[in-house]
Amino acid sequence: MSLDTPAQARERAVRRVLTSLLLANLAVVAIKVIVGFATGSLSVLGDAVHSSVDGINNVVGLLVIRLAAQGPDDDHPYGHAKFETLGALTIVVFLSVSIFELLRQALGRLLHGGAAITVHPLDLALLVLTLGINITVAWYERRRGRELRSDLLIADAAHTRSDVYVTIAVLAGLALTRMGLSWADPALTILVAGFVAHTGWEVVMQATPTLVDQAALDSTEIARVAGSVNGVRHAYAIRSRGTGHQRFAELTISVPGDVTVASAHLVTDAVEDALRRDLGFHEVVVHVEPC
Repeated sequence: MSLDTPAQARERAVRRVLTSLLLANLAVVAIKVIVGFATGSLSVLGDAVHSSVDGINNVVGLLVIRLAAQGPDDDHPYGHAKFETLGALTIVVFLSVSIFELLRQALGRLLHGGAAITVHPLDLALLVLTLGINITVAWYERRRGRELRSDLLIADAAHTRSDVYVTIAVLAGLALTRMGLSWADPALTILVAGFVAHTGWEVVMQATPTLVDQAALDSTEIARVAGSVNGVRHAYAIRSRGTGHQRFAELTISVPGDVTVASAHLVTDAVEDALRRDLGFHEVVVHVEPC
């Protein structure tokens, strides 16, 4: 029986995380929909829409992660890992739809009024339960995202974390509604939309460095590690980029002009090994120049 490659093992781990989170998110959405219709609360239904995005993201993630795990080919010489980052950006699309719908309904209710809201203690208890589930999911997904260096998991964890704030705001709105403040529900819904927008901004800021090929590490650090290899006089023309869990580097090293081609090749191999070992690069291309 063949062993999984590191990329296959990572894909399998990410898929397990996404599958378990999908089940938890579906339970949360079901509870919020039931409470939303039972109470007639716009903010609870908006919270349910927000939570449903988590489930959609999990489904999208399960589809994207398989593509992202594919190795290099003629059209994608650096592999397909950036598809995972693009998958993370789809979260922003869903968040934008949520923001528009929440603001539209909240402003309409503030201006024109709406149906009366009836809140029972059981409704509040169920929402507290979803709050506990979301806190656990956000913590677990962020931890696994960092361990697996997955842009997709980290972005989705940020969205789930915003769901925690949204649910807290919704609970506060329902508590105020029980006290007779009818404006509280649509007003808190607008606050919910603000939390959602902030989450979208965080996801964009996190994905941008990968998509624009921002340097994976400072060039001076790469030069330091390369220069510490025996036989290297100088390291320059350094470029690096990252694709989520992978790092790529390209650089030129100068070696003494009297060394043989075979010796220069050994120095090149040593530089590649050092950069992989000390700085975590996935692939390193080293050019050699005599000096």
